[in-house]
Amino acid sequence: MSYYIAATVPLGFEEAIARTEAALAENGFGVISRIDIRETLKNKIGVDFRPYTILGACNPKLAHQALELEDKVGTMLPCNVVVQQTPDGAVEVAAIDPVASMQAIENPALLAAAAEVRARLAKVIEALPKG
Repeated sequence: MSYYIAATVPLGFEEAIARTEAALAENGFGVISRIDIRETLKNKIGVDFRPYTILGACNPKLAHQALELEDKVGTMLPCNVVVQQTPDGAVEVAAIDPVASMQAIENPALLAAAAEVRARLAKVIEALPKG
């Protein structure tokens, strides 16, 4: 089982971020964090890196449900979505597969909730134009 859902998109990097955020919103997610890895690596350790942004996506209702089922599941939240320019210049959007990550927790109800989140994240990736 793969730990992510991904697609290459025929968009510029910034447009891919904007379209991903819009698709997340259409599927009930808000972006509660945005980490610019390129900027962080440059500022912290002086390394040049390709454009790479991590969006922390959260569906409040589903996050609450998961936290009610397992109080430590917050260690796995929010759902990270990566927008990156690959070394060959393409732009890729990848989302965590919460079903894969929740396999570490033995709670069938949590796995069912993770399946709903996975379905929504898959719709986000499917809504993006394909390259």
